[in-house]
Amino acid sequence: MAALISLKRLTKRYGSFTAVDDVSLEVEEGSICGLLGPNGAGKTTTFKCLLGFAKPSGGTIAIEGAPVTPATFESLAYVPERATLYDNLTIAEHLELYRRSYKNYDAARAAELLALFDLDPGKRAKRLSKGMRTAVALTLAFSIRPRVLILDEPSSGLDPVHQRNVLDLMIDAAANGAAVLFSSHQVGQVERAADSVAIMKRGKLIVNSGIDDLKTGEKIIEAVFAGPIPDIGDLAADPRILRAEQVGATLRVATRDDSDDIAQRIFALHPKSIRTIDLNLEEIFMNAVSGDQH
Repeated sequence: MAALISLKRLTKRYGSFTAVDDVSLEVEEGSICGLLGPNGAGKTTTFKCLLGFAKPSGGTIAIEGAPVTPATFESLAYVPERATLYDNLTIAEHLELYRRSYKNYDAARAAELLALFDLDPGKRAKRLSKGMRTAVALTLAFSIRPRVLILDEPSSGLDPVHQRNVLDLMIDAAANGAAVLFSSHQVGQVERAADSVAIMKRGKLIVNSGIDDLKTGEKIIEAVFAGPIPDIGDLAADPRILRAEQVGATLRVATRDDSDDIAQRIFALHPKSIRTIDLNLEEIFMNAVSGDQH
């Protein structure tokens, strides 16, 4: 499949501070990539560079195989974390602006989205709550049936029902061939909607993989001992170990690659019981952003 979003060695510096450091990322048509990272990791700066709102210090960016130009936005929709609307215009007037501005604007789709989010088209933007403003921005974005969607915290301020609606909209868009890149502080949303995940830390991309591949590659080995936990020696320095925790008589070791071999080495310490547990995405994320190896 073709990569509709492509970043190659993207770097953005502000003076001596490097906000985005040599990031390469692709999102193919028909796929959803969730961008995760702690505050200040560089996610929003990456979006700004991708959209042409900030000039990169290095690297290349392509949307649908070409550099970003004003024409790119005919098939690209962007929803920022804080929705920007015209306060004195009604929701219906915002939709009219989109009808006049985008050749692919779909009035029937817009009406469906208004109903989905329980929006009153006659209401002025200045009277909308944060969640309703987000819902309006999403309605506008999906009403043009874009090929590329860039969404920065797209469920911000929404109740759980409408958060689920947003995920369903992204999944539906990808099923119809769109490429979706979205950020979220809620790891569970990424796990439900995305097929790949990118994790940033201090401007660097430290994880870029399919979610299923990540879950296959990372495990927790949990061993319970009858008495004090023995010294694990050089095992603690093994590069396949992401993190080792000791709580009472329980040793928990997060591993990547060849977890069976690590389990055998722990088994040699004669635990009372030992088991291998699959990690969820939240545990993988925590290992990535807290691990010293990154």
